[in-house]
Amino acid sequence: MKEEKKKETLGETLRTVFFAVLIALIIRSLLIEPFRIPSGSMYPTLEVGDYLFVTKYTYGYSKHSFPASLMPIKGRIWASEPERGDIVVFKFPVDNKTDFIKRVIGLPGDTVEVRRGILYINDKPVEREKIGEYKLDEFVVRPETYTEYEETLPNGVKHRILEISDFERKVDNTTKVTVPEGHYFVMGDNRDRSDDSRVSVGFVPLENLVGKARFLFYSHNDKGAWYKPWTWPKMVRWSKIFDTLK
Repeated sequence: MKEEKKKETLGETLRTVFFAVLIALIIRSLLIEPFRIPSGSMYPTLEVGDYLFVTKYTYGYSKHSFPASLMPIKGRIWASEPERGDIVVFKFPVDNKTDFIKRVIGLPGDTVEVRRGILYINDKPVEREKIGEYKLDEFVVRPETYTEYEETLPNGVKHRILEISDFERKVDNTTKVTVPEGHYFVMGDNRDRSDDSRVSVGFVPLENLVGKARFLFYSHNDKGAWYKPWTWPKMVRWSKIFDTLK
């Protein structure tokens, strides 16, 4: 009798684990998925050490909505197009594996160009207003100082961007391109420190979108260490937790 009870208990445990994993996969694939920000390309909106939730249902589903892109889906089902200004997670078009996060700037049919740091959409300069200086001293070897602007996209979406200068390498002066049908032009908010559609990312196919970034659920700086529990409270960026992303 004791052996039967043990077997039943083991079987129940395995079933519980199986259903827990299944439910987690369903939630992660169809509803919401957590992501961590590992680089500074989206400063000041997203910082290294930010953890956020991405909704998977916003733009419909493709094979990239599922773990390891294993679901045999062609194109996108229940597709909905992103809006200009959306912060999106997508698979890097070059390898279709690496997760990138950027802001949608150009929609299908738009022309996009950067001239001396100023963004032009459909031959019109995008309005930006200087806010002041932005000092970056976390997760860097040497502190850097940027100029911070508030940029207003043609649809009225306002967001902050950073510039080291308006003459930074090739990213501040680009050729005019037309966004193909079914693709999007994306840029990082840290304009001079972002690999995006101006560089190796190129145009992002609708199929490659993973989801829309919604809000932060955790954020930490580099002012402590995981093996020093007494430093944990000062590591947390308390003011950013549950911030909605714009």
